[in-house]
Amino acid sequence: MKRVIAIADRAALVSLKLLAALNLLFFLSFIVVLLLAGRVHAEAPNCAGTDLLTALEKNDPAAFKKVETEAAAVPNGKGLLWKLEKSGEKPSYLFGTMHMTDTRVTTLPPAAQKVYDSADTIIIETTEVLDKRKMMAALAAEPDLMMFTDNTTLSSLLSPEDAAMLNKGLDARGIPPSTVAKMKPWILSTMLALPACEVARQGAGAPVLDVKLAENAKANGKTIEGLETIADQLRAMASLPLAFHMKGLVETLKLGDKVNDVNETMIALYQRGDIGMIVPLFKVAMPEQTEEYAEFDQTMIVSRNKVMADHARPILAKGNVFMAVGALHLPGPDGLVEDFRKAGYIVTAVN
Repeated sequence: MKRVIAIADRAALVSLKLLAALNLLFFLSFIVVLLLAGRVHAEAPNCAGTDLLTALEKNDPAAFKKVETEAAAVPNGKGLLWKLEKSGEKPSYLFGTMHMTDTRVTTLPPAAQKVYDSADTIIIETTEVLDKRKMMAALAAEPDLMMFTDNTTLSSLLSPEDAAMLNKGLDARGIPPSTVAKMKPWILSTMLALPACEVARQGAGAPVLDVKLAENAKANGKTIEGLETIADQLRAMASLPLAFHMKGLVETLKLGDKVNDVNETMIALYQRGDIGMIVPLFKVAMPEQTEEYAEFDQTMIVSRNKVMADHARPILAKGNVFMAVGALHLPGPDGLVEDFRKAGYIVTAVN
């Protein structure tokens, strides 16, 4: 029995990368809202999940130890809140977010809440999501980044069995298959990787953490700044090979209700500030996909980190800034913590 459980858990761990992709793309939460507004209930059943890392520790101690060892070697892998100090500037703070509405995520740790409240300026990944008309205009300007503009459909790229599985999964979420037949696969993958309760909350208008921070800051007269545009994020994800995205879509569909376990695992790691454990978990769970993940990492994390750091520096120079971006952008040798150190900042974790 333990071996069966271990195999099932490992299958679910493979799809952690898909939820991580969702959390890298801030604006995708709003695509969920646009597509599903009015079609979902305030809450949905069957959303309780299990922390798969805890199960891995119990059922495969050797694999867990490998994840733990690799995570310990990740630079700046522990912590969500970082203090940025440079001579001549008031201190600022870098905070890692998770783009979800779960109250365990949207409730800031006390230390982060304190510096957020006192900050003059709040930085989020993109401010376009705060204006629905601006967001829609940006999406309409480059429709080929979201939709197939030729004769291609999602079903034409899937086997009959996988196409039937896709339609079943969409029906379960209240999404008519005909309305998304021309949609690019990575958008559906990230939507289907969300637990039903998360989709319901977003469809009902609950803000993800980043938007909550920005909206509260705006209401209190703070300055709000963004680092990217929606088009920037779309182009990055769309630049990855179509085969990569189709494989991700099929994997997500096969995951089924295990998305609840994947989500629970991500939240558990996030609450502990164990961001450096996420990538090692990928590598141990899916060693055969290391090359694929390397391309994803370079496109969706490393390259965007450089852009974020460059755009943030003149804003940080004003001092007393609270910068909130997806937590996966913080750790590693090419993470934002190291990028800001290279830019002359003293960067220290705040417990």
